[in-house]
Amino acid sequence: MILNNSKKRVVVAMSGGVDSSVAAALLVEQGYDVVGMMMRLWSEPGIGSGAPANRCCTPDQMADARRVAGLLGIPFYVVDVQDHFRQTIVQFFIDEHDDGRTPNPCIECNRQIRFTYLLERALALDADYLATGHYAQVRHTPSGYQLRKGLDPNKDQSYVLHVLDQEKLGKVLFPIGGYTKTEVRELAQKFGLPVASKSESQDLCFLGDGNYHRFLQEYSQKVSAPGPILTSSGEELGQHNGLPFYTIGQRKGLGISASVPLFVLRKDVAQNALIVGPKSELGQQTLIARDVNWLSGRPPQQPIPAQIKIRYKAKGIQGEVVNLGDGRSQVTFHEPVFGVTAGQGAVFYDGDVCLGGGIIADGVNELNGETAVPTHTTPSLELNKIQVLS
Repeated sequence: MILNNSKKRVVVAMSGGVDSSVAAALLVEQGYDVVGMMMRLWSEPGIGSGAPANRCCTPDQMADARRVAGLLGIPFYVVDVQDHFRQTIVQFFIDEHDDGRTPNPCIECNRQIRFTYLLERALALDADYLATGHYAQVRHTPSGYQLRKGLDPNKDQSYVLHVLDQEKLGKVLFPIGGYTKTEVRELAQKFGLPVASKSESQDLCFLGDGNYHRFLQEYSQKVSAPGPILTSSGEELGQHNGLPFYTIGQRKGLGISASVPLFVLRKDVAQNALIVGPKSELGQQTLIARDVNWLSGRPPQQPIPAQIKIRYKAKGIQGEVVNLGDGRSQVTFHEPVFGVTAGQGAVFYDGDVCLGGGIIADGVNELNGETAVPTHTTPSLELNKIQVLS
């Protein structure tokens, strides 16, 4: 059905993939004035001819996006964001690892690049909206805009979109949020798009070979510094090869032996120490989230029940969220949770509605200016001017 959207201009963030291509096609079908735009992001140099470009904007990806735009009869532009992306997202990734955290750069990219820098560029072109190929949905209710999960539970991307606010929710469109991935590929075939069966990349886009260990060794001065592996009581069991090369909850590959299985509990950056312990010490029932964004624009005045996701692909875990002010919230889970990792997102849901979220603070949380060790199940055992490219 053709809708009366002919006066509404939409800039579509195109990547050359099936999702953004179908998003553009749907908007054209609905009568919008559609403009395709692709960002040229920073790519790691000097890693060989096999993968010389950012995986989100390789020459092949760019050619596919341009071809799709031609088939749809819409203008297509490439915007150079390499320097800004390198300074904000790539450096953020390095710095967070240097500080002992495990970041999700997609969240930061959505915060600083896609829904700030690119949205501003779109509005500068007199666009009414910026559209992307995310699997998420926006609903306009009497109390404001809601961000809801995408229809396909296996593809839902609301987790990495919790950084949006009411103003931005009113300026974004997610045309494929109400479809499953299978349906999106069927739509691509219906529209005659050449990317219908194109595979997806799951790696960090700016890593030339997908190897973040190698990347950090080359771009950080701190990550490969060896240090002690300690129990919670301070007993030294061995040496680690660099804190960023270990994950919370990791059991294998630690290079130590003990009478019971030991897991990575946390990273002590001050001592450059990896803290390990039995599984009973790994379960955590509280965390502090910093830089919390409430999508309604109104932080709750009372504790609220919610389902909390502590990783992109994790299931929601039932708990209670308390707003502490100053962009912080405390989460208390009903049951012990394993693998709580500083730097990852803690995102709050009420069913399919994303309420907001923030970044998990360090293992030794800051609470009212004092340090508070997370609750365990048992006591511890010892940019700039737009540059459009042709």
